Amino acid sequence: MTDYRVSKGEAKEDQVTAAIEKVTAQVPSSAYLAAALASMVASLSFKAAKREHEALFIGQWAAPFLLLGIYNKLVKIHGSDGAAADHSDQHSDQV
Repeated sequence: MTDYRVSKGEAKEDQVTAAIEKVTAQVPSSAYLAAALASMVASLSFKAAKREHEALFIGQWAAPFLLLGIYNKLVKIHGSDGAAADHSDQHSDQV
């Protein structure tokens, strides 16, 4: 059976992705959590005001905000490319 998995350092991100991640990595992770909580509170407020359509629309924003927060955290921990992190790990092993 053929193995189609991508190994660390085999694929690299393009410069556009790296540029976006450089900017978004400056946003604190708590901002994404706050945005998710704010969307839940806003959804609850719309629900209490009997505005069902708006409540569902705004309430669905919580999950994407949380996913963006996770992605942001992973970029901060591992960098834009796994290959760059691997080189720094190898360098620290040699010292």
